[in-house]
Amino acid sequence: MSKKEKLQELEQRMINDKSLPLKTNLVFGEGNINTAILFIGEAPGATEDQLKRPFVGRGGKLLDNLIASSGWKREDFYITNIVKRRPPDNRDPFPEEIEAYKPYLTEQIEIIKPKIIVTLGRFAMNYFMPMAKITRDQGKIFRVGGRLIVPMLHPAAALRSTEMNLQLKKSFKKLPIILKKADEFLSAPKNSEKENKNILKPPAQEKLF
Repeated sequence: MSKKEKLQELEQRMINDKSLPLKTNLVFGEGNINTAILFIGEAPGATEDQLKRPFVGRGGKLLDNLIASSGWKREDFYITNIVKRRPPDNRDPFPEEIEAYKPYLTEQIEIIKPKIIVTLGRFAMNYFMPMAKITRDQGKIFRVGGRLIVPMLHPAAALRSTEMNLQLKKSFKKLPIILKKADEFLSAPKNSEKENKNILKPPAQEKLF
């Protein structure tokens, strides 16, 4: 099957899986399935649930503006969430909800095969790096499982704080450079001096800079 067909089949399996928690609309993800950069948030909000599209509320508009500020379009990338349905009252997803949706996200990533995953918020970041802290590690670059992980603040959080908004914009400005150097970072020796500084545990998480 093609990538498109595999993703359609995966989405249908999720629709048919009655064991999945949360009974709101499924927001599977959208965008360029051949993207080098995959954006992953935590869960849909009210607008996302209504439109069945990820990041289309106020936080999504900020994300669109950040993408545009780098000379790109939203359609250049693929955007999704860890949990594919909206938790009640926009609460944080529970650990058991994240675990239930985890196999589907893992398969979604393997189908798309991005070089870079930008995690938006601490839940998406901790999915890949359980020991990471958003205040310490946002804007940095890590190599995890053969991909580059770039944790960033969630756009919704940035809308509530001028300081967070500035931090998110600063981190986002690095993305064109990271994309340009992605192959170099991914092929760097694992025992390089640069990667041995301030490495997060477990060892599979390698800080690049």
